Amino acid sequence: MPDVDTERPLAIRCENLSRTYGDVQALKSLNLTIPAGAIFGFLGRNGAGKTTTIRLLTGLARPSNGRAWINGIETTRADSAARAQFGYLPQDPAFYTWMTPLDYLDYVGRLFQMDGRTRQKRSTDMLALVGLEEAAKRQIGGFSGGMVQRLGIAQALLHEPPVLFLDEPTSALDPAGRYEVLELISTLRGRVTVFLSSHILADVERVCDTVGIIHKGDLLLVQEREALLAQYATNIIALEIDRTTLPLPETLLTQLMAQPWVLGTTQEDNILRITVSDVSAAKRALLPLLATHDIVLNRYEWIRPSLEDIFLQISE
Repeated sequence: MPDVDTERPLAIRCENLSRTYGDVQALKSLNLTIPAGAIFGFLGRNGAGKTTTIRLLTGLARPSNGRAWINGIETTRADSAARAQFGYLPQDPAFYTWMTPLDYLDYVGRLFQMDGRTRQKRSTDMLALVGLEEAAKRQIGGFSGGMVQRLGIAQALLHEPPVLFLDEPTSALDPAGRYEVLELISTLRGRVTVFLSSHILADVERVCDTVGIIHKGDLLLVQEREALLAQYATNIIALEIDRTTLPLPETLLTQLMAQPWVLGTTQEDNILRITVSDVSAAKRALLPLLATHDIVLNRYEWIRPSLEDIFLQISE
């Protein structure tokens, strides 16, 4: 069962949500709950069903079976009230390039039937939030990729929705643009619920507190990020030895292998990796043992897997 916080109110819920295109089952009986305030990372390879899921949750496509709710309002019944519950940034947002950000946000505000004063205030507030105040009167056609994505987030949040859907928001960006967008997403923590679809695992690991992994239309797991990383942790210590104390004395390596909590050691240049069976015993005994041999350390680190390691292991 998904490991999520069941005490917080639910921002997103779906039951047996599925979609078939001809002979292809793009999404298979998805059951998912996401608590309010979470930054949820939806991981999967290209074609895994991520965009299909977002389109079904937002009512942009009809499910073959199942139902979905956002903030308690069903979105799979084409209820017009549901549109106010979420903002959506597609993978490839398109803007009128001759417009300025202020023009475009005013246009979006009119679609949501905001009055003039509200449109002006919300537009100004959103451009400040995404760091585009100085570009407010520039034509969008001259924007960088990162600026376009930030404007996309501004328009998605203009009507103050409780839930924000972001479909691959960093996939086409250079490193600087990715950094800008991820930093912006981090600032939204606790303010809105973010559903972030991505195949870039490092991005999800950086900003998301809850992770779901989808593979060939099947939801494989949902778990809090730290719990997931801890579950797949490998009990390996990496020691970076100062070169002034190399080579390591054979007596140290012999003593290490004699410890009941040591399963094995490997050494590559000045990096010594020790696999242990008892983490608490290793934490108590390792450093004193090294000190008796006058070993100087530059770094002492417990190795834990990345989301990429876990993803590849789960989705093989």
